[in-house]
Amino acid sequence: MSEATPTTVEGKNFIQRAINFVRQVIAELKKVVWPTRFQLFNYTVVVLVFVVIVALIISAFDFIFTQVAIFIFGS
Repeated sequence: MSEATPTTVEGKNFIQRAINFVRQVIAELKKVVWPTRFQLFNYTVVVLVFVVIVALIISAFDFIFTQVAIFIFGS
């Protein structure tokens, strides 16, 4: 019995699989709908504003809990 040459991706050697992977990545990246410069700017501003709001909320809770701990346990 002689072995048949592999026809599946799993049977290919490492270099062939790597080349196939890169080709598939490039094909998938061609399908991506990239944001315009204006959309990218807007998304960045939204994220930064959200991060600032969350940081303020966390800071407020930290301040409140610190004051409660100082009130309960003293300084």
